[in-house]
Amino acid sequence: MDLCNISVIKSLMADAGITFRKEYGQNFLTNRMIPEDIADMCTDDPESLIIEIGPGIGCLTAELASRYRKVVAIEIDRGLIPVLDKTLAEFDNVTVINEDVMKIDLHELVGKYSDGMPVSVCANLPYYITTPILMYLLESGVSFSSITVMVQNEVASRLVAKAGSSDYGAITAILGFYGTAKKLFKVSAGCFLPAPKVDSAVVRIDLYKKPLYKPRDEKLFRNTIKAAFEMRRKTLQNALSAKLGFDKELITSAILSIGHQADVRGERLSTEDFVKLSDYLEKNKNNI
Repeated sequence: MDLCNISVIKSLMADAGITFRKEYGQNFLTNRMIPEDIADMCTDDPESLIIEIGPGIGCLTAELASRYRKVVAIEIDRGLIPVLDKTLAEFDNVTVINEDVMKIDLHELVGKYSDGMPVSVCANLPYYITTPILMYLLESGVSFSSITVMVQNEVASRLVAKAGSSDYGAITAILGFYGTAKKLFKVSAGCFLPAPKVDSAVVRIDLYKKPLYKPRDEKLFRNTIKAAFEMRRKTLQNALSAKLGFDKELITSAILSIGHQADVRGERLSTEDFVKLSDYLEKNKNNI
């Protein structure tokens, strides 16, 4: 069964009495090379457990199941469960869970299904909830080997941006705390049914096996990044003073201590810079 064939997709959905649901951001792939390439590139270990988010009718799920030891697919749309039961019937290494991934205890899920396997995530993320899901995965504390996501091309550019570029933002700086991101390939809007209004891209995030950075105060580190980009038109000094209430003299000293000019803007700072900056602020906050 070609799960990327438009006639097959429409027939499966008609038989199940369901339609595409905009609230779940459903756009199904119609170019079979795309799920094949995603499955090939999502991790390097065939003995992995793959957690897939949003399997749809299972075109990527089938490719993952044929390559990796175990697949757990999380689908929020109850109407698609009987479709997945049909399209994935030949695979005995797939478990489909009808849940909202944002409400799942990922530690419990991994503990139940991983059996010591390395764990990676693969997902065609709904555009409207890309960042919340991605942050939920990163902040879960689960030791994922990699997270491979299909997102809007514009979002992909932000995820892989370098400090100082126009695409660099808060999500980029935070992501750099967890691992490194690489854009794998672009996917045109015409490869989906229904076709979205923008192109997509696939990004793979390889997570650090051991933390690369250890902020003195992780909450302050995150708040420093948030403040810097909420007021990105302002200098970093003014943004941190307005949002976090630090004395401008202390902020200036902190900025100079990490090798930047006093009037620098937040988009110029790397993840490592933000760690050092927040560490300086935390260490010296009572000295002025």
